[in-house]
Amino acid sequence: MSKLQRSDLEKMDREDPLSGFRGHFSIPDNHIYMDGNSLGALPLATAQHLNRVVEEEWGQGLIRSWNQQGWVDSQLRLGDSIGELLGAGPRQVLVADSTSVNLYKLAAAALDINPQRRVILTDLDNFPTDTYILQGLTEQRQLELRCVPSSAILDAIDDDTALVALTHVNYKSGRVFDMAHVTKFAQQQGALVLWDLSHSVGALPVSLDAAGVDFAVGCGYKYLNGGPGAPAFLYVATRHQQQAQSPLWGWFGHQSPFTFENRYKPAADINRFQCGTPSILALAALECGVELMRKADMQQVRAKSLALGELFIQLAETHCPELEIITPRDPDVRGSHVSITHPQGYAIMQALINRNIIGDFRDPNVMRFGLTPLYMRYTDVWDCVQAIKEIVNSGSWDTSEFLTRSKVT
Repeated sequence: MSKLQRSDLEKMDREDPLSGFRGHFSIPDNHIYMDGNSLGALPLATAQHLNRVVEEEWGQGLIRSWNQQGWVDSQLRLGDSIGELLGAGPRQVLVADSTSVNLYKLAAAALDINPQRRVILTDLDNFPTDTYILQGLTEQRQLELRCVPSSAILDAIDDDTALVALTHVNYKSGRVFDMAHVTKFAQQQGALVLWDLSHSVGALPVSLDAAGVDFAVGCGYKYLNGGPGAPAFLYVATRHQQQAQSPLWGWFGHQSPFTFENRYKPAADINRFQCGTPSILALAALECGVELMRKADMQQVRAKSLALGELFIQLAETHCPELEIITPRDPDVRGSHVSITHPQGYAIMQALINRNIIGDFRDPNVMRFGLTPLYMRYTDVWDCVQAIKEIVNSGSWDTSEFLTRSKVT
């Protein structure tokens, strides 16, 4: 690897079967964007599509578009499209609300299915909002939340575990759980399993049906490129849809919303997890990102993701030995971002961003670099690592501009 030259990576970019996708995204000139694991880049088709929805469907069609343009079924239609990326059959995925709200809905539903058990089990290093939602549920219901290291999850499942709630790809380290194995083991102990796929969907192959997953949630603004705050999605296996009850009873979850009955009657299928009126403009933006993702071969996406990760790790070890890589070397348990630590990680990241090399930072000292195969190049990894080396060696990060914390890191 020490003999690798940038010209070698230029050749890899030319031979990359996914290289044509980069032209479908809006990425400013002279920018290296390595934060698609936090906010995906803008698909070029999105602005045009939104303009059409606004001017034609809303502007000309007005309220008729709920029927004529199929707005009323858009959450289901887009859910099926995302389901194809998740290995989920029709009418098991619904686009709605935020990841946090969907996590609450499905965790509450799972607890109602397992009322004789009193424990929710999660990873000690789970994404904070997931843990907050679970904390709230356990306090509301006077249950127990157990947070254990990821390596101890299986050992911690017992006959009092109602729900195991985990993030498939860890937001800091990028470590991947064995979804099928954890799911099967937990179910054999009588627990239900809820997966957060926010760092998985669009980044690596997922097979929810084949793995026998009970419930799952995920966001639309990372690898699905749906835009900031894009709608999230939820998955409820068909076998649970009659029994699982949403704790939020909104009119779109009613079996017949437009009869305007005074008493709530939940829909018989995944629709019962709808709540309020869907945001059509947000759904339209997400649709563009999802359709672009569906055109890619997910095996090629995963192969390139792993190749980019391997390249980043090896270049960082060679050129920046003072940095610690906390992302697994083993490709079987590595997601699509690489995280490295340094005592001055925040300032170093700000110095990189000042050079239009954009990643992000997570406390206390973690620099994250998203590897988004549809628009990242192998040469981007080379240029990023060389910039890190120069910033660290020169100490150019040590200025008040880079040391001062922003609200969003």
